[in-house]
Order: sequence, then structure tokens, then C-alpha cells
Amino acid sequence: MAADPHVLDAGHARAVAERHAGHADEHRAVGPETVEAVVAAGFARHLVPARWGGGEGGFAELTRAVAEVGRGDTSAAWLASLFAYSARLGAYLPEDGQAELWDKGPDVLVAAALVPGGRARSTPEGWRVSGTWPYTSGIDTADWTLACTRPEDGGPVFVAVPRADFTTADSWHTVGMRGTASHTLILDDVLVPPQRVFRSADAAAGHSAGNPGPVFEVPLRAISGLTFTAPLLGAARGAFDDFRGTLRPGSPAPAGVARADGETDAADLLLHRVAVTADRGGAGPAEVARGLRDSALAASLLVSAVDRLVTAAGTAGQSRDRPLQRFWRDVHTASSHVALRFDKASAAWLQLLEESTDKRSVDEHD
Repeated sequence: MAADPHVLDAGHARAVAERHAGHADEHRAVGPETVEAVVAAGFARHLVPARWGGGEGGFAELTRAVAEVGRGDTSAAWLASLFAYSARLGAYLPEDGQAELWDKGPDVLVAAALVPGGRARSTPEGWRVSGTWPYTSGIDTADWTLACTRPEDGGPVFVAVPRADFTTADSWHTVGMRGTASHTLILDDVLVPPQRVFRSADAAAGHSAGNPGPVFEVPLRAISGLTFTAPLLGAARGAFDDFRGTLRPGSPAPAGVARADGETDAADLLLHRVAVTADRGGAGPAEVARGLRDSALAASLLVSAVDRLVTAAGTAGQSRDRPLQRFWRDVHTASSHVALRFDKASAAWLQLLEESTDKRSVDEHD
């Protein structure tokens, strides 16, 4: 366990993840040694409210730490990031639900299914929930899941379900990010009591029961891009580390390598601005829109950077035993996530631009 609940110790987690990365890729699952190291580093508790023993930490620190783990293994970093951000959603449960979720301490592993799925039926005892949620990262390792579902009437809600009440289906067979084991979550007529339910709108707006402060007041969309891009930043750094091993002494490095390093630095700066803005609190529509755009732009820069390194390395970089080819597969798979598609992520920013242009046009003609 991390010595200080407020400090992330990513160095050891990176070393363990790097040592087991090949095995995780081959066997399609990050192993228990790496998961234990991620928990010990403080990721699961980092965004948990302090009153439940958590770190209630910052997004900039989390982004740096996730990237550090990603330098060893992108899949391990993805899980570290998702476990941290998914646990944060627990802060939107009613008071009794939060107490239940963190009854055994703040290091509980939570896997969240963010896309609404399944159906919820109201009963006198609570909600009866059934459905399937594909692409639920870390679900085989999780102690709890928070799944977004649609009631018979009303807006979507999240339901908190303990390990004993859900099952999974082995459905994650991909080219990259294989270790995330992002399998399908299955709920079969599960009874969810009222204290384990919260409205999706509360998380979207940053309205947490009994947890004031910028960590929980930040709108979900203000940080959603960080969740998925920070592991890619680590992957690009790890790819560069391995690329150095393909260089022959005395041989000049291609110019594309300098551009790759510059693109990685540019992505780092973009993500840092998104994280610092969230840490300051009060992210309005303009900051949210810019953050979504910048996170997706950073992801595209990181894909480009790794592509350049693979091209520069030639055949040597694509050998099965080289981490470079694994990072290459990982960034391409991860960048296909809906949150990182630039056309969708930039839509809110473009709408604000259009609105401000229309307003300026009206003001100039008044």
C-alpha cells in the first residue's frame, strides 16, 4: 500500500508492469502481480473521498502517474487509470451506498460501464437490472461494478453491483490493449437497492452527496479524455525508450524521430493543461469543450509519434520480443475509443465557436 494516501508511487508499479507486459499481452490479461502493484501505488484510492480513507487527489498528478506506468505497459496503465476514475464515480452514490462501497477500505477495485445499456425495472425493494455491457475494462478483477443503465422511464442511472452479483463473458479478442481484459459485464435480474443507485446527470454535472471540493465538482466530460489518453502518453514514452535499442552506434537517427519526440511532448503539454484546469475546479462549457478536443488531439499526436518510431526502426522494431511493436498495437487500438475520436470530441468546441461567431455577427450589426 502507498505510504501516503495522498501520493501516488508509480515507479514500482511501472517496473512490475514492464516485467510482466509480454505475459499480459500473450495471455490477454494483466496478471495479479501487476494489479497488486497498481493498488499498492495508490491508484484505486487516489480519487476516493478522504472521509472514506482515500487520497482525494489531483488530476495532474494522476495523469503523470498513469503515464509512468504506461511507459512499462499500456494495458496496466489503462487499468490504473480506469480503476482510479471509476472509483471517483462512487462518490455520487447516496451516503449509505458510499459507506457500503468502501466498507473494507478505499482500495476497492471498481470497473465502470459508462455507456447506457440493459434495462432497469422499479420494484418496492429497489431496481431489477438486466443486460450486457461489452468493453468493460478490468471487470474480471473488479470487486464492484458501476454500470449505466436505462430505467423504464426517466434518465439513465448508475447502479453499483458487488462481485457476487455479476458475471462476465470472455469477449475481448483484439490486436492491441490485450491485457486490459475488457470483457462483457452481465447482470441477470439483479436486485439493486436504492442506496446503490445515482443519476448519471449528477456525475455529468459534478453533484456529489457529501463530497464538496473540485475533485467531485468537476463535470465528468471535463476529465473523460484524460482517462483514456494518459496511458497512450506512457506508451509513446515507452516506445521511444525501446526505439533507442534499435539504433546502431555511429548511425544517424532519422529526422522523424525528432518529430515523434516533439509530438509526444506536445501531447504531454495538452494533457497537462486539461488536468490543471480540472484541478482548479469550475470548468465551464468552454473549458470542457477545449479539454475534450485537446485530449483527442493529444491521442492522435501520440499515434503519429509511435508510427514514426516504428517506421524509423524498420524490421527490427517489429520483432515479437520488442516492446515497440506492442506499444504500436496498443496505441492504435486505444485511440479507436469513442472518447478519443477527434471528430466527435471536437464537436462541442466547434459548436461554441459557431455560437460565438454568430453572436459577434449580431453584435456588429446592432
